[in-house]
Amino acid sequence: MCDMTEKSAAAGPDRVQPVLIILHQATSTPGRVGQMLTSRGVPLDIRRPALGEALPSTTRDHSGVVVFGGPMSANDTDAFIKREIDFIDVPLKEETPFLGICLGAQMLAKAAGGRVGPHAEGQVEIGYYDLEPTEPGRSLMEWPQKVYQWHREGFETPAGTTLLATGQHYEQAFRVGSNAYGLQFHPELTLAMMHRWTTRGHERMKLPGARQRADHFHGRAIYDGPVRAWLSNFLDLWLASRRRSPAPKQVAA
Repeated sequence: MCDMTEKSAAAGPDRVQPVLIILHQATSTPGRVGQMLTSRGVPLDIRRPALGEALPSTTRDHSGVVVFGGPMSANDTDAFIKREIDFIDVPLKEETPFLGICLGAQMLAKAAGGRVGPHAEGQVEIGYYDLEPTEPGRSLMEWPQKVYQWHREGFETPAGTTLLATGQHYEQAFRVGSNAYGLQFHPELTLAMMHRWTTRGHERMKLPGARQRADHFHGRAIYDGPVRAWLSNFLDLWLASRRRSPAPKQVAA
C-alpha cells in the first residue's frame, strides 16, 4: 500500500501547485500515480467526498485533478456521486488537467453527456486485457499492449469527445477537450494493491470473463513494466497541458 502524505492546497507563487486527488474509501491511496507525482515534486491535496470532505469551488489553485475508482457506480444516487459529477464541470471549464480512472472515467463520461452501464452480455474485466489505441491515440503517444482492469461497468464515449483506446468488451480511454482524460484501466496499481484487491474481491473472479488470481500476478510480471513506462510519459504530457491552457480573462474594473 502506498502511504501518501496529504498536503494543503495552499501554494505560494514560487511553489508547485498541488494536484487534487479524489478517493472513494478510507483505505484507498493514489498508488503509483501518487508516487510519480510526488517524485516530480508535485504536492497532493487528498480529499474523500464519500466521507464528507468538501471539494473546492475552483481548481485554479491546483495543477491538476485526479478522480480514482471505487466499488460504487457512477449511476448510484448517493449525494456525493452527484456532487463529484457536477464538480467535474469546474476543471473542464477552467481547463485544469483532469484524469479520471475507472469510476472517475465513468464520472467524466457522464459529466460530458455520455452513458455508463454494464456489458450487454454481462462480461466483466478483472485482470489483464488487450488494449487497442485508435488513430488519435497512436498519434498522442505509444500505449502498452495489455493493461490491468477491475470493473463491471464501462462508458460509451460521449459525442464531441475523442476515443483514444478500446478493448474487446469496453472502450478504454477518451479525451474531453485538450487535457481531460478518462481511463477505464488502472495504471496506478501497485503490487500491494493487487494483493489487496484480489484477496478482498476474490468473488468477482467468478464473473463472466474475469481472470483468475494467479493470472493477475503472472500478467503483472510480464506487462507491468510497459504500463509503468506509459504512465510516466502520460503524466508528463498531462502536467504540461496546464501550461498550454489559456489564462482566465481579466474583467476590467
